Amino acid sequence: MGATYCEEEILSNNFARSSTDDRRFSKHIHDNVHGNIYVDPLSLKFIDTEQFQRQVKLLHAWFFIFFFSVQSKVLLRDLKQLGLTYMVYPGAVHSRFEHSLGVYWLASEAINRLNTYQGVELDIGRFDIQTVKLAGLLHDLGHGPFSHTFEREFIPRVCGGMKWSHEEMSLKMIDYIVDEHNIDIDSESLRKVKEMIITSENATSKSSNEKHFLYDIVANGRNGIDVDKFDYIVRDSRACGLGCNFQFQRVVETMRVIDDEICYRAKEYLTIHKLFATRADLHRTVYTHAKVKAIELMFIDAMTKANDVLHISSYIDDPAQYWKLDDTILKTIETSSREDLKESRDLILRIRRRDLYQFCNEFAVPKDKLEYFINVTPQDIICSQNSCRPILNEEDIAVVNVKIDLTRGRNNPLESISFFKDYDSSEKFSIKDDLVSHLLPTCYQDMIVRVYSKKPHLVEAVSEAFENFQLKTYGMKTQVHATPEKKKKKMELRYNSTVVV
Repeated sequence: MGATYCEEEILSNNFARSSTDDRRFSKHIHDNVHGNIYVDPLSLKFIDTEQFQRQVKLLHAWFFIFFFSVQSKVLLRDLKQLGLTYMVYPGAVHSRFEHSLGVYWLASEAINRLNTYQGVELDIGRFDIQTVKLAGLLHDLGHGPFSHTFEREFIPRVCGGMKWSHEEMSLKMIDYIVDEHNIDIDSESLRKVKEMIITSENATSKSSNEKHFLYDIVANGRNGIDVDKFDYIVRDSRACGLGCNFQFQRVVETMRVIDDEICYRAKEYLTIHKLFATRADLHRTVYTHAKVKAIELMFIDAMTKANDVLHISSYIDDPAQYWKLDDTILKTIETSSREDLKESRDLILRIRRRDLYQFCNEFAVPKDKLEYFINVTPQDIICSQNSCRPILNEEDIAVVNVKIDLTRGRNNPLESISFFKDYDSSEKFSIKDDLVSHLLPTCYQDMIVRVYSKKPHLVEAVSEAFENFQLKTYGMKTQVHATPEKKKKKMELRYNSTVVV
């Protein structure tokens, strides 16, 4: 090891200080999460493009002719980090632009810290530092409207189950920006930046002679600990008004490379566990909130109906067009007077008026059934309906299968993490849960099945069919509570009051 240091020296260092950045040539940006962020000249060349800012100028053709007669501004700035979550958590209006700057800064802090203490030993150069920082900045460049809803729900539905990822689109967007703006970056740097972005999706993309630890920083495909998570966990918790007891600073301050892998001090085992536990809590309480999912379901239906008219899905084929697509697509549909967009427009109007798809109930899949669980479909619910009730059709029901885990499915993610004892040791090892605490979980995944009625007057029929499905599948009702009678009657009364006799 090039230098040794004690815990007191580490914790006394100012985390916000970057040891190798020359700030005379950097742009200063103040972030409400990390404070002062300094952007280097090369990174600034990417930021100051309309594709990164997504500043749409005079969009051509009919796509937006009925939207704005003036320019519509910003895309990464106009891509909300949490998609439609702001309709439930009003403060969740932060953007991919802020998150990208945050990840850039944390990537910079992480690589500079390793360089300070192990730079000679690890042969970290300015080239390595620059590529890690750029990977952090550009990792989300390929996101579409309303976050993961576009990627995981809309595209598979309208493109016949096609698997498409924002990471792959980020690579295309990077190439497009470099060519379009003649950014002076060598091909080797560009290759490494793109590999660092895609490594969590494709762990085999790295060359055998690479410094593999560099790929653990932005998108860690090895064990899931990366600065991307550090930023969005803290930023999302803050925006939604939730407390966050995960301290990413402690993780960054104590990391060390052993055998080409970023390892963590054994004393921080529970801190790292909080990383995964906090992420799971955010998924349960924010990202997959029952009302958030209801709004997402309605928006996906609206986008699907509008796709034949606006050809939204075709934009993923061409980076030159894709960067023009952002969250303003909702307003485009909503303010259009075109008759062929009426169904989509009506769905968005229902969202605005809080006439949402009605959440009927949910159940958690029993632990012993998780391994062979198959996603529940509307057809499964229809086949369980009571004959004395109104006949349910597939288009009356929406089913959401929510998987919440600690990043490794049914496995414990901490088993794939290497630890070290103290800063003088050069040996890495893994730690079993039961050696730390018997209060830690023994199951690492939840599967929750939720059912929604798209029509208010069918809440009772859908709820009963859902209960019948549970009885038929598991021999018992696994939901915690019955759908409240008050809700069933309320929905029927609302429906009856709107029916014209």
